[in-house]
Amino acid sequence: MLELLTAGRRRARRVVISEAQESSELLDAIESAARDRRVPVAYVSRARLDREARTEGNQGVYALCDPVPTSSLAELCAGDGTTPFLVVCDGVTDPRNLGALLRSAECAGVTGIVLPRHRSARLTPAVTKTASGAIERLDFAAVAGIPTALRDLFDVGVLSVGLAAESRRTIYDLDLRDVPVAIVIGGEERGLSRLTRTRCDEVVAIPQHGEISSLNAGVAGAVACFEVARQRATRPVH
Repeated sequence: MLELLTAGRRRARRVVISEAQESSELLDAIESAARDRRVPVAYVSRARLDREARTEGNQGVYALCDPVPTSSLAELCAGDGTTPFLVVCDGVTDPRNLGALLRSAECAGVTGIVLPRHRSARLTPAVTKTASGAIERLDFAAVAGIPTALRDLFDVGVLSVGLAAESRRTIYDLDLRDVPVAIVIGGEERGLSRLTRTRCDEVVAIPQHGEISSLNAGVAGAVACFEVARQRATRPVH
């Protein structure tokens, strides 16, 4: 909520707060940010707020706002002149998984997120809550199909790196320091689709040393993103 108001990327039409909500530093900051941006604040009963918020665990406050803005894939690749660092979601359907992935991606310095228009979790209130404000700081592109998007990325020189637990090559075998890169993450159950896998330039694993067969999509994506961030942080200065 506070990130929505402070980032200023999309219009907030109204902030709604439960009358029973106890005062806190965060709530004071939300009210102050709303006043600064001339966003109306309404105080309603907790029962009414729960009915209107349409999400569990709303913490006694929600906002009515414009949808998250999206860009084209070409705009994500162009960015602001920085080397593209994208995350491509190939069928991540669990809202909490997607929200956690977005939060990790923003913290790792990802410059854009690619989501399919179908067979994927949407940017719902549950995703937004789990992402803890990351949605307000990331750029998104919605594409008709991931395989076609990967082909388009190849055409503009972006290296697509798919994650698959069974791969013999690992993410640590790649030199990604100065490479435009897209980390491709498959769905929770089936992983990368067959056609997506064939369109990836590299398919790598994250080494594991326990007995469980694989990491979930959100955690695997986080590890991969921070490996890219680590390599970029240690690239030599000329």
